[in-house]
Parts: sequence; structure tokens; C-alpha cells
Amino acid sequence: MTDIVQYETRQRVALITLNRPEARNAVNGEVADGLEAAVDRMEADPDVWIGILSANTDGQSSPVFCAGADLKAVNSGQGATLATERGGFAGFVYRERRKPIIVAVDGLATAGGCEIVLAADLVVASSRSAFGLAEVKRNLIAAAGGLFRLPRAVGRAAAMEAILTGEPIPATRAHALGLVSRLTEPGQTLDEAFRLADQITSNAPLAVWASREIVVAADTADDDTLRAMSDRAMGTLMRSDDLGEGLTAFIEKRPPVWTGR
Repeated sequence: MTDIVQYETRQRVALITLNRPEARNAVNGEVADGLEAAVDRMEADPDVWIGILSANTDGQSSPVFCAGADLKAVNSGQGATLATERGGFAGFVYRERRKPIIVAVDGLATAGGCEIVLAADLVVASSRSAFGLAEVKRNLIAAAGGLFRLPRAVGRAAAMEAILTGEPIPATRAHALGLVSRLTEPGQTLDEAFRLADQITSNAPLAVWASREIVVAADTADDDTLRAMSDRAMGTLMRSDDLGEGLTAFIEKRPPVWTGR
């Protein structure tokens, strides 16, 4: 049986793939458990420094990255299985982690699928993609982070319109508003996500992880908390082996060889 969430590694990068194309990659209990397990595996592997989350859209006439919650599962009383204790919806949207995740979207990300995107760190999307929170069309709300993460990503006015109408934001506009980091042609998102990952993994992993933690915390923490976090992180980096390697490589005019220690 093919894994409903696939996991593989390519050098320093973990590729996690939602693999339920026949159901528009909708989240059921298996997807939630599989995605949480994949993130656990990424976090535990010292040789992996960053993740990419993608989706299999083979056979779909209109590609869908993720259609959100599997409403058949919800209607049959299995709604509780769509979330995990640590990760929340899809085992992902509230999952605490250290390593950044790039989401590669080549199609529609709607409802909980958009909330998965909003929980990632960077978004690479094709021009045929779109991002929506359609819950109001089903007498629901985007309770897995969408109602507060989308305004942070695109601004209050654009988010309010998308949330109250239920209509998706096209990728080109999402790029202009700041949700999408890199915009590609259809079929090229995964390649571009790997190019972005390669750029990030050329840098010191401890510094990347510490920087990510503070940027994420900036959404809710006050300046005093963020300053304390920055001071602690700098102290840790100053004591690391990689600091010496970074400085030596600069002096010797060569690429550094990072160890993550």
C-alpha cells in the first residue's frame, strides 16, 4: 500500500508529500497521523536541516494541493481524528518545531489546506494556485489558524474579504500581498522549492533555526520577550563550533563546512 504521506530525504532536505490525489489530498485521520510522523522524523534527523511539503496532484483535472478536512470523515463522526494532540489539524498547524518548512503549492489550497500553507514558513506557488478559506460556505469557521494567520500574511482587508466571501486569493495576488515568497510557472514549484532550500542550507543551521524561532514568535510576543530570545540565541551561537568555522572560512575565503554544533 502506498503511503498516504510520503517521506524521503535529498541531502539536507526532507521532502514530505501528501499523497491522496483521488480525494484532492483532503485530510483524514491517516493524513493527520502521517504528516505528524513525517515532521517528527524530520526534526529527529540531525542530517536534515529543512523540509519541503508538497502534494501529489496526479490525475486531477484541476490540481488541488489540499482541499482541507475530509468532509466525509467529518460527516461520519470521525472529525476528531483529523487533528492530533501535539499538531492540531492535520497533525501540523500547531506543531512546534525547530526546522523551517517550505510549502510547494501547485494548485488550490482551500480551507484546512490553506491553513496548512499558513503554518509553513515559506511558500513557493505556481501561477495556477489559489489560497482560500471557504468555511463560511459550509457554516464553519477557519478554526485551525486561518482566521488569525491569514491577516498577518496578507493584511486585514484582503484577509477579511477572503474569509467572509469564501473566495480564494489567486497566487499572483497572494505573491503581491506577501503570502507567496516565490511565484513559478505550473509544474515548477517543487524544483523552485529545492532551489530555495539549497540556498537556506548553505547557511549555518543553528543560526537559521534560531532566526526562524524569533521571527515566528514575533507574531505574538512583546519586544522584551523577543529581545531576551535574541540574547539567548546569540549566546548559544557564540559558544558553538560553527561560529569558529564560519569565521575561519571567511578569513580563508572558502565556503564553510557546517556541522550544526
